[in-house]
Amino acid sequence: MRKPPYPTDLKPYGRALLDLGRRRDDVLCLSGDLTRQCEIDLFQAELPERFIHAGMAEANMMGMAAALARCGHIPFVHTFGVFATRRPYDQIANAIAYPGLPVRIIGFMPGISTPGGPSHQAIDDVALMRALPNMTVIDVADAIEVAQVVEAVVDVPGPVYVRLKRGEIPVIFDDGHELSLRRAEVLVPGIDIVVYASGMMVAPALAAAQVLDERGVSASVVSVPVIKPLDTTTVVSAARSAKALITAENHSIIGGLGSAVAEAVAEAGIGRPLRRVGLRDVFAEGSKSGPYLFDRYGLSTQALIDAAWSALGLPGEAPSVPKTDVAEGEYAPV
Repeated sequence: MRKPPYPTDLKPYGRALLDLGRRRDDVLCLSGDLTRQCEIDLFQAELPERFIHAGMAEANMMGMAAALARCGHIPFVHTFGVFATRRPYDQIANAIAYPGLPVRIIGFMPGISTPGGPSHQAIDDVALMRALPNMTVIDVADAIEVAQVVEAVVDVPGPVYVRLKRGEIPVIFDDGHELSLRRAEVLVPGIDIVVYASGMMVAPALAAAQVLDERGVSASVVSVPVIKPLDTTTVVSAARSAKALITAENHSIIGGLGSAVAEAVAEAGIGRPLRRVGLRDVFAEGSKSGPYLFDRYGLSTQALIDAAWSALGLPGEAPSVPKTDVAEGEYAPV
């Protein structure tokens, strides 16, 4: 793995979908009036005969995708996460999830990665989609996994929901990294505390583990790209070997990764202190800056360190996160 600040990549998803489309005639691309913003202008330019502009009508777009899937196509449906889940939920449940159709729903700008306020912040999308039978729910961590997730999900039985960050995507993993839809991955081994992280919270989890290690606290970091179906084997195994647990998600602490981990650990009969880092049952405000919101609502590296210190009952103040100098085009966790 690389160290922060991370290099960044632009449009890794758009390039990967286009590459898949070149090789698979059954792949279709649907846009909910956010073509450039979802990186699928690349697909539209080269494969316009398999590009469908559904307009700003997400419920209808999901119905269209369901019908196309019944005809043997594999539709990839694109819009912002909140418009891909909360708005057309009834159509997804009845037309896509219930019949188990192979529709791939791609939701950009997850959680509070957008400064656009509650109308644009998908803070409950994982909870909503996780509740649907037959639905696979994925939240990838970096540009390497973004580039791989398209190929990884194309032949998954039934519907899939994928959360994707927009804009400059950090490159955290080395080129040899392979995204798995079957297992969570222990990125850093540790014995004192384990941090389960998904999506944009993997980077701050790694940064927090480094700071804790420098203060003599051994923190394990487990990347959980697939929240449903959850790899309970890895989750439970990591919990058994730790004194305390933390979950980190760019989402409400209700119904998402934190809930999934808590359920798995409780069902396994493991009693450990648990701290959930995420939005604490609130709507976030609008802002000019996404990073400001991560700090404002406790989705930061410092918040993870503070949670670890508290969960372990350590004396004194938790260590502070050192400042990372970030050049233009680089990315560092908040």
